[in-house]
Amino acid sequence: MKTLEEYMNIPYKMEVVKDTEGKGYAVSFPELKGCFSCGATITSALENAEDAKKEWLAAAIGEEITIPEPAQK
Repeated sequence: MKTLEEYMNIPYKMEVVKDTEGKGYAVSFPELKGCFSCGATITSALENAEDAKKEWLAAAIGEEITIPEPAQK
């Protein structure tokens, strides 16, 4: 199993969606099921997403859950 730092350096696909009411942005990592975050600005949403990714990966490592590799194109 890779370390948290190694997983954080893997380029997982990130999807950013603007709130339909213009109240911020939602960010998800489709390959990391259930890993998502949001923020009032694009900058805060991206920063929050990195924190969410780190916590998601740390929890998966701690629980010995298989972490998927990014889809190859």
